[in-house]
Amino acid sequence: VQLQAFGGGLVQAGGSLRLSCTASVNIISFVQMDWYRQPPGKERELVASIIHDGNTNYADSVKGRFTISRDNAKNTVYLQMTSLKLEDTAVYYCSTLTYPRYWGQGTQVTVSS
Repeated sequence: VQLQAFGGGLVQAGGSLRLSCTASVNIISFVQMDWYRQPPGKERELVASIIHDGNTNYADSVKGRFTISRDNAKNTVYLQMTSLKLEDTAVYYCSTLTYPRYWGQGTQVTVSS
């Protein structure tokens, strides 16, 4: 299984970005897919999850600003990020809740003032 994440970049505070994660297999087979992020010098943290039935969960720090969604036909999971803050700067990874867990290569998001 390969996950390819893209869509990161440099954005000003208050701006928006949409990340995409495309899988090499049918994502219907994954009960849950996640977006994680790793800020500079910090540990990786869970940002958002989407369950196969469409239910979603978010870290408190991004609730109301980020939206995770999935398009099974495109084997793609998205993370729409709005009202970006400096503290959202991180490398963002998509991942599957499987054993073993699969990870994308990461995409850098940098929020500037």
